[in-house]
Amino acid sequence: MAEKNLHTGHRERLRELYLKEGIDRFEIHQALELLLFYGVPRRDTNPLAHKLLDEFGSLSAIFDAPIPQLKRVGLTDNTIALIKLIPDFARLYHNDRTDYNKKHIEVSKLCDYFRPKFIGRTNEVMYLLLMDKKYKELFCGIISKGSSNTTDVPITRILELAVMYNADYVAIAHNHPSGLALPSGPDIETTKMVYDALRLMNKRLVDHVIVCEDDEVSMAQSTIYGKGIFFGDTET
Repeated sequence: MAEKNLHTGHRERLRELYLKEGIDRFEIHQALELLLFYGVPRRDTNPLAHKLLDEFGSLSAIFDAPIPQLKRVGLTDNTIALIKLIPDFARLYHNDRTDYNKKHIEVSKLCDYFRPKFIGRTNEVMYLLLMDKKYKELFCGIISKGSSNTTDVPITRILELAVMYNADYVAIAHNHPSGLALPSGPDIETTKMVYDALRLMNKRLVDHVIVCEDDEVSMAQSTIYGKGIFFGDTET
């Protein structure tokens, strides 16, 4: 009973400290310990926080770890769901707060636009962005999901959505979770195919962005990868 009261008091003290001074007051292990309170009831979460940091090396690595790996260190489904919600909500928060639907999108800054959409994603996904003639967003969503290192590009789906939304300008982006933010041979070939297919419909592919962790490449702005595909026709 005394141990239970000690843990309860500790939880309350950490929670009150957070509400009073914010997360910057905490060491990394304390912040993780506080988070784990809500997935591990009635237990001291300090040892678990240290175990996770020792196992994965950093807070971000814990959030990005595959679910089977989190299960192997003994986490329950409730705790895993809580951990996975953090990067997912970070992405949702950024997208909702930015609200590009009401803003002019600068084509030259599409890397900044797409980067947050890949926060916490450990598998490869592809986003499609459709814009009108004034570069306002008409649609943005995932059109393809793959494994940790590959995804197929549904060109027919891109064309269907571009027609459905009466888009003038199109951009695509995908991530390389386990590689470099450099276009592969298939990436370049596919980009050319999408560009040519859209051009036949009087629509323009303005960029293909590739994201990898803290790095990204705009193929349209690259003198290496954009040559022969975009023909220098991107606008802002």
